[in-house]
Amino acid sequence: MLTTNAAQAANTGGPRRAWPVLHRLGTLPRETRDTLWLLFVVGWVIAPLATHVPLWTMPLAYAMLAWRGWLAWGERPLPARWLKGAMLIAVVALTLMSHRTIVGRDAGVTLIVMLLVLKTLELRARRDAMVIFFLGFFTLLANFFFSQSLGVAAMMVIGLLGLLTALINANLPVGRPPLLRSMRTAAVMTAMGAPIMLVLFMLFPRMAPLWGMPGNDMAGKSGLSEEMTVGNIASLVMDEGIAMRVRFNTPNGRPPEQQHMYFRGPVLTHFDGTRWTASNWFDPRMNDQGVPASAQLEVLGAPISYEVTLESNNRPWLLLLDAADQRPALPLNMRARMTPALQWLVNRPISSVLRYSAQSHVDFRSGPMERTSALHPLVDLPQGFNPRTVALAQEMRADPQLANQGNMAFVNAAMQRLRTGGYSYTLDPGVNGTHAADEFWFDTKQGFCEHIASAFVILMRALDIPARIVTGYQGGEMNGIDGYWTVRQSDAHAWTEVWIEQRGWVRVDPTGAVMPTRIGQFQRLQPPRGMFGTAMDTVISPTAFARMRSVWEAVNNGWNQWVLNYTQERQLNLLRSLGIESPSWQDLGRLLGAIIALAALAGAGWSFWEKNHQDPWQRMLQLTRKRLQSAGLELPAHLPPRSMANAVQARYGEEARSLRDWLMHVDSARYARHPDHALIALKKEFARLQWPRNKANIG
Repeated sequence: MLTTNAAQAANTGGPRRAWPVLHRLGTLPRETRDTLWLLFVVGWVIAPLATHVPLWTMPLAYAMLAWRGWLAWGERPLPARWLKGAMLIAVVALTLMSHRTIVGRDAGVTLIVMLLVLKTLELRARRDAMVIFFLGFFTLLANFFFSQSLGVAAMMVIGLLGLLTALINANLPVGRPPLLRSMRTAAVMTAMGAPIMLVLFMLFPRMAPLWGMPGNDMAGKSGLSEEMTVGNIASLVMDEGIAMRVRFNTPNGRPPEQQHMYFRGPVLTHFDGTRWTASNWFDPRMNDQGVPASAQLEVLGAPISYEVTLESNNRPWLLLLDAADQRPALPLNMRARMTPALQWLVNRPISSVLRYSAQSHVDFRSGPMERTSALHPLVDLPQGFNPRTVALAQEMRADPQLANQGNMAFVNAAMQRLRTGGYSYTLDPGVNGTHAADEFWFDTKQGFCEHIASAFVILMRALDIPARIVTGYQGGEMNGIDGYWTVRQSDAHAWTEVWIEQRGWVRVDPTGAVMPTRIGQFQRLQPPRGMFGTAMDTVISPTAFARMRSVWEAVNNGWNQWVLNYTQERQLNLLRSLGIESPSWQDLGRLLGAIIALAALAGAGWSFWEKNHQDPWQRMLQLTRKRLQSAGLELPAHLPPRSMANAVQARYGEEARSLRDWLMHVDSARYARHPDHALIALKKEFARLQWPRNKANIG
């Protein structure tokens, strides 16, 4: 235990040690202060790239920045040239090992981050600072290769202001100008450039890119996949990220009935015993809307119109309600087509937020009405897997109550078994062995949606009933702030389709038999709350937290709708609203050119006016010289106020004492802390001055 004196020393030691650090920050030499500020800005600019570069990159980068800051703080010499060369070679080697190349987007971003940090280790002269500024602005833009979200944009605006502050400070004269003044100048420059940025954003023609950026287009995104190993979707439900937002174009904005709210994704047809994969079969015989003849789609009833804002997933598939017989309305450079399994695909991976509108029918029929050879692969099962499930199918086939009732009777019997057989819906069903369907039907009797769907399809195929798994999203939640339905990754779902004679493909969701509220009331299983989440519940109520999340997501959605989805079509609509009946991108170019020409003329006029514009202090002194000239005293234009006061004293003596004192006041106030306030007071005094008489006219 500490003694009283020791405790007092310990209690006071912290502040005594802390105050010298704060004092040191306030008295740093200008070079050290500017260096530390630049290092901080560099660290801020590269921070959002942490999840897009190899794991070694950020620890090494921040270690180098900290080392450079330590050198600047202690005014120590910079590392030797051979050491910096060795570090450069090591960085290039690590990049090559991580990406297998030093060319392309991902490898290029890794290199630019490390080169920017390495350059700070040789920051000696203004020339080195200019290179860092250039690399910093380039790195700032590189953040948008991976994300254009509102959060990243806000961070980059702050980074832009930080870099501009450092750039302005580097161009100021000698002395120790405060950073706050440079920040204000940077803010003014940014505000002045904002109108130009807005005009370019609104009117610069948007065209398809002329080149592609090499990169791993299919990596690094959570979401659905074109293959499914039992357990994948159960892990996806832990992700609360947003998959898409939907706005229904109905009078009340409400979605279809809950049992129809299925957003269709990859359809899995091939099973190798442990993994389900999608078929790559395409039918080249398509109508004008991109619907293949083999889909045999017949829609019934009125369509449901809606708009989807799909988050980037680096996959080529769209997510639509079942089923759409018309091609979705997409940006001009994208084209969509349907597979025979009713899944819509586009001509390139979706690497950024995409907005499209569509019409779907919840009442439809698809597939052949009679059994054909095209259905044979959909009853295939690998040999040697799930023998007990195959035996169960044989027992059901031998049941006289089911044998002559058609395929739908077997489907209903399997669903009844799920309802009454003690099966449960869980996120953690345990580890699956080789015979996953057998374990579900007879041993564990628990699973997540893909466990249940997989076991159900295997049983159907063992009964010689064509069946397949459909993955996608089911349900969602409405955001009361903006009226959009938010579909999260945690809404990922797997269901089945079975073929019934004279009905075609029929959706059967076996999860609904195990947990009806999952489908009917959109109830989700919640992952266990961690220590942090439990602690946060005591600080912020779940209701308040949900409200805050809704507001933030509504703001992000507004950013997506008005900024990220400002497409060429919306540009042309802008021209139509201005009275151009058939606008084109050439019209955009002409309008932009006209605005640029007007801005150039306005700038030239401003420059001409400013060139001939006189400083208010000089204008006041010029008026003073004219008054003195009429009083008989002619003074040169270059004479400062103090010299003018001496000349007035010499010519008029005590008669012009008030004028002499006023001129002396002008001389001292011109360079005061608040000269504008002093100018107002001096103008008022000028109006009350008593001017001397012209002695040449006294006679």
